[in-house]
Amino acid sequence: MIVKIIWNREDTVKREDIPGRANVVDTPELLDYYRRLEALDAGALWTVANEIEPWYPKSTSVPTIWRYAQLRDLVLKSVELVTPEKAGRRVVMLTNPARREVSACVGWLYSGLQVMRPGEVATAHRHSASALRFIMEGKGAYTVVDGHRMTLEHRDFVLTPNGTWHQHGVDDNGDWCIWQDGLDIPLVNALEANFFQVHRDLMQQPTFAVDDSTATFGGPGLLPAGHRWDKGYSPLFKYGWDSTYESLQRYAKVTDSSPYDGILLEFVNPVTGGPVMQTIGAAMQMLRPGERTRAHRHTGSIIYQVARGSGWSIIDGRRFDWQERDVFCVPSWAVHEHANGAANDDACLFSFNDLPVIRALGLYREEAWADGGGHQPVVDDHH
Repeated sequence: MIVKIIWNREDTVKREDIPGRANVVDTPELLDYYRRLEALDAGALWTVANEIEPWYPKSTSVPTIWRYAQLRDLVLKSVELVTPEKAGRRVVMLTNPARREVSACVGWLYSGLQVMRPGEVATAHRHSASALRFIMEGKGAYTVVDGHRMTLEHRDFVLTPNGTWHQHGVDDNGDWCIWQDGLDIPLVNALEANFFQVHRDLMQQPTFAVDDSTATFGGPGLLPAGHRWDKGYSPLFKYGWDSTYESLQRYAKVTDSSPYDGILLEFVNPVTGGPVMQTIGAAMQMLRPGERTRAHRHTGSIIYQVARGSGWSIIDGRRFDWQERDVFCVPSWAVHEHANGAANDDACLFSFNDLPVIRALGLYREEAWADGGGHQPVVDDHH
């Protein structure tokens, strides 16, 4: 469809010369009418209709990459500048250039890099936002969620669902640890539904055996007999890297890659088979040596972290080269494809998204990019 957009500096209406779309020419009488409406906190729909009802999704976020090699020293520097007690959480936010006003990494998703050194413990708290952690480096980290303590290692993925008491720390004999935080803070704030509460004792004590969540719900296709779980999030709070990577490799032996995602596995609630949390989904995908996916686009925003290997992604015609621990984002409806640049090693991408919300509202839509044999032309390769 070719749409003729008419926009003069004097116009208050963005006009489109097509039946069914707003195409009202300003007149002195109309401008006076608009002023009278504005004085009563009202307005004419046709002045904004073409903008608030676009032909297709137009994300205000832009594709962005945060290179770990550039950020790591600054993340570590924060340890010298603030304590967990004063900062609450010592985190360097990853802010999208077009979403800084809502502290979003992409769309309505937040992300940041948190650092803790041996012996440190952050204050226990809870909030309406759902949250996750993906361990980037270090050892000896742990998270306590409603009394369940999980030990965490490199590339492990842990949940701190909305409304749960949680705290993070590093054992005295551990190493400095850095992990990626992922939350839906911008979404919950947009819905004007966010609450935050600090634990009355500042810390919570574990009330279950260490790693009981994994021992109880981490078996392949197995659930404890008679166990009931009625919460909207997964009872498996930790998804370990070793079992995740093993699952990717097993699946790769019995299936062809998805032309758009390679070998893709979603993290799920083992009780329901649904997403790990009500508002945030997560996945791990593997690109075989030399594999390049075909381009596609879908509604919903995604934040990727490179868990293993190196390669590149083309997002809306811009190429982003990445290596392990880099973070990048794909805005809603942005055309994207991924490639593993190595000839002899896998590349793995951890990702989290807002797809549970998109799907629950009936807003999910996906389509392949048909031009150029399924690959986008690169229009800007300077990153």
